Amino acid sequence: MYGAGDVRIEDVPDPAIHAPADAIVRVVRAAICGSDLHPYRSMPATDQGRPMGHEFLGIVEDTGAEVTGLKRGDLVLSPFTYADNTCFWCRRGLQTSCPQGGRYGFDGVDGGQGEAVRVPQASGTLVKLPVAADPASASRSSATARCWNASAACRP
Repeated sequence: MYGAGDVRIEDVPDPAIHAPADAIVRVVRAAICGSDLHPYRSMPATDQGRPMGHEFLGIVEDTGAEVTGLKRGDLVLSPFTYADNTCFWCRRGLQTSCPQGGRYGFDGVDGGQGEAVRVPQASGTLVKLPVAADPASASRSSATARCWNASAACRP
């Protein structure tokens, strides 16, 4: 996104592991969340742009050396932010306050609207789904409600 109403589709290199706690996830499904609409309506114009999206469903393609509980081929969900899920704040359910966490689309982290995403703090962030999970069914959870609200908010 390059500014309010200025959304572009661009070819970019696939992400790579930058830190041992990273994973690379190939996005299968992503939605437009209501929080994506705030910058769509008000983001100041920029030459740099920033990746959009979060809350995606995908397949793990690669993991860093410190990632546990995930492996190549796992079907995973990602929440709104990434977090280590071990700190004082995460243990209290406040992952958005995690000092090791952050938001997708900022600080060199991909957005969930891309074909693939580098997920920092992958062990604490990604939720592994059962092997038999159907990506189409899994993506109909809270993202469906968010899509409906986002599309309604975009109507003139």
